[in-house]
Amino acid sequence: MDTYSLLREIADSWVLLAMFAFFVGVVIFAFRPGATKVYDDVADIPFRHEDKPAPQGGRPEEA
Repeated sequence: MDTYSLLREIADSWVLLAMFAFFVGVVIFAFRPGATKVYDDVADIPFRHEDKPAPQGGRPEEA
């Protein structure tokens, strides 16, 4: 069986629908309302230690 025939059988089967459902689930997970705080925190990582290097443990010192 050549590659085209194999891919065509996959596309014609329920696997395509399952992959689409997985994709939609990932998009919904990424844009859920509770994720905003996490993504804002991750987006600020490059700006956390502008004035001095990060501490040895990798976590910021609590003030």
